Amino acid sequence: MTDAAHGVGIEVDGAVDGAVDLDVDVAVIGAGVVGTATARLLARHDLRVALIEAGRDVASGVSKANTAILHTGFDAAPGTVEARLVARGYALVRAYAPGAGISIEETGALLVAWDDEQLAGLPALAGKARANGYDATAMLDVTELYAAEPNLGPSALGAMRVPGEHLVDPWTAPIAFATDAVANGAVLWREAPVTAVRPSNDGHELTTPRGTVRARWIVNAAGLHGDEIHRMLGHDSFTIHPRRGELVVFDKLARPLLRHVLLPVPTATTKGVLVSPTVFGNVLLGPTADEVDDRDATGSTSAGVDALLTKGRRILPALVDEEITAVYAGLRPATEQSDYRIECHADQRYLCLGGIRSTGLTASMAIAEEALALLQAAGLDAAPRPADELVEIALTPLGEAGHRPWQDGGVIVCHCERVTAGELTAACKSLVPADDLDGVRRRTRAMLGRCQGFACTGAVVTTVARALGHSAEELLKVPRHGALR
Repeated sequence: MTDAAHGVGIEVDGAVDGAVDLDVDVAVIGAGVVGTATARLLARHDLRVALIEAGRDVASGVSKANTAILHTGFDAAPGTVEARLVARGYALVRAYAPGAGISIEETGALLVAWDDEQLAGLPALAGKARANGYDATAMLDVTELYAAEPNLGPSALGAMRVPGEHLVDPWTAPIAFATDAVANGAVLWREAPVTAVRPSNDGHELTTPRGTVRARWIVNAAGLHGDEIHRMLGHDSFTIHPRRGELVVFDKLARPLLRHVLLPVPTATTKGVLVSPTVFGNVLLGPTADEVDDRDATGSTSAGVDALLTKGRRILPALVDEEITAVYAGLRPATEQSDYRIECHADQRYLCLGGIRSTGLTASMAIAEEALALLQAAGLDAAPRPADELVEIALTPLGEAGHRPWQDGGVIVCHCERVTAGELTAACKSLVPADDLDGVRRRTRAMLGRCQGFACTGAVVTTVARALGHSAEELLKVPRHGALR
């Protein structure tokens, strides 16, 4: 189908009007949470927008593996770009999520002090929070702390409560942004890594295996490969140094052990190891923070898992006696500095959104606002589209705190996560469809429960293959790059 206002085909992963090449006003490189949020906002203006993703699916890189927390930004470095955009993004995501089907849950967090030095540092962290515009923190003495978290390990000395911290569904957020973008006229190409960028008479030509994209403006939201795209445009102001974070997911039976997100006192390089509930009803322990050279090094390690379990035993002793559902690892695109690397080169019609690390989901919609403002200041003519032209989208929420499709009946295919056959089919036929099992997992939670697909793989594969028009054998040949292994 086509959008009459834009003249752009809304054919996901396909050519426009039968042509191989795309001719657009803005090409956004990278369909992680930052790229999809940016494409979503641009598509709500009178622009032709392309979203170009190297992977098989949106959010298949950095964005698929994180700690799934919507941050208040209380501990960001005051005065940084990150602090400003996290605070703004927190408000934007909270407002957008309920209507779009992104599950969020307000549990609050406790920043736990385990020694005298950490305890003495809590007032300074409260001061940092106030400097960032967040003044809702409160100090808890040891009696109040153990009343709030009875299963906490011994020897904690006190805590700072941060009531505004939320759990968030990290997968639905970028899928919702991408769906919103496509519904409003953007074109999405997946499996289209940008291999070259050349100047053209009116902007740039991007070479991908799917064809050439002609774009007047480029937005670089390529995550772990953002520095490589940056160098294609002739810039060398930062280098990505991947930082691996391993995490352990515990079974849903562990969920009653805690009421809040349990945070450590952060250091200069990491927020440290936390224990957190998830919107899916599990408990998360992690992450580690290890510098690696390989930008594809998302495998878990025995050393990493052992270190997490040791720390978890101190924080919440009963947790390590619970069943582990899965372990996974994600890579954060760290650079030489801790702040975001947002650069606009007006003479080239090029904007770089680089170095967006663990706060990227929270800040994503604010980063999109920043991107639009910078592009307009550089000369992009982007008038907002009339409200009656815009399409509002609503996905099915995946969080346990809300209503799930299985409660309305239907055939349950994945019993651990209570996923119905209808959900699997809908995931394969949506506007931004899953085309492999990993995509189905992130859209439905199928095969991510206690049995990790042991009991339901046959039924899930049969249902998905039928919806995609493939054979089960073809579907199983697709390499797995999923978030939970």
